[in-house]
Amino acid sequence: MRANIYRDHRPAACILGLVACIFFFPVPLWSQNSDYDEAVRRYIDAYQRIAVKEMQEFHIPASITLAQGIFESNAGRSTLAVEANNHFGIKCHKEWTGETIYQDDETKHECFRKYGCAEESFRDHSRFLSERDRYKSLFSLDMTDYKGWAKGLKETGYATNPAYADKLISTIEKYGLYRFDAAGFSVAYADSLGRLKDSLQKKTVSPPYEVFATGPGNRTVYLNNGLQFIILDAADNVHTLAKAFGVKEKKLLSWNDLKKGARLATGMMVYLEPKKRKGSSSYYEVRQEDTMYTVSQKTGIRLSSLYRKNKMSPGQTLHAGQRLLLR
Repeated sequence: MRANIYRDHRPAACILGLVACIFFFPVPLWSQNSDYDEAVRRYIDAYQRIAVKEMQEFHIPASITLAQGIFESNAGRSTLAVEANNHFGIKCHKEWTGETIYQDDETKHECFRKYGCAEESFRDHSRFLSERDRYKSLFSLDMTDYKGWAKGLKETGYATNPAYADKLISTIEKYGLYRFDAAGFSVAYADSLGRLKDSLQKKTVSPPYEVFATGPGNRTVYLNNGLQFIILDAADNVHTLAKAFGVKEKKLLSWNDLKKGARLATGMMVYLEPKKRKGSSSYYEVRQEDTMYTVSQKTGIRLSSLYRKNKMSPGQTLHAGQRLLLR
């Protein structure tokens, strides 16, 4: 059941979402079942900043916006999303004078709005929730209370699916979307950020990385190879980090190629999600102090993938100046 959304404004110009519109290539419909998780992660990468920007302007949790977008658009692969940049099932009303697309829904050949960019659909969603009295009670909830928001949307009639709240909550928890609800200004406007301060660069973090957000405990979260990580403080350990970021200790260790009982060193990069199989550049030039593990952490590549790409085995020696393939 799609929400019947309308607004009294023409679609806003695509600004922040332009990059996502250009670079997010939807997964073909025939492969939806086999790669849904990958499609969801691509969707999150493409639209997280739009969702955070909307949260900052309209005070709707970014986790809720992303979860609804994922659910309503089948992770950006629905006909409406692909052909009309319509991620929330926004239907036509007499007020609408823009482009349209027709599709069967509750009845045949229903009219839906068509957008030049996904950001227009996200903005319509924000206005729909913030400008109607029926959803006013939701805005008294804490911004991080995604469960309350999900249940409230169902109770106030946003959708008729009896499992709607549960589906939103499970999506948020499975993909860790709650982390965006605590995101700061830098997530939505990261393009304006400069280099990190020298004091951070001295903590063996090189090259300097993009600031992503302020996480639990006022920790700074950075981005590397599209992945979130923190720099370990002296007071941190696997247990405290896992608890703070709402992940299992076993997963946190696995994401960082560590075994149970491993000692974490101050200044160490600790990833908050699985590392990738490829790097953002073609190769890495080995430094005197490097090991395969430190290169794996610096480049955001799984240790096993790094060994495989370079046809190496554990225990082989690295040499300063040696080039390791990352792609």
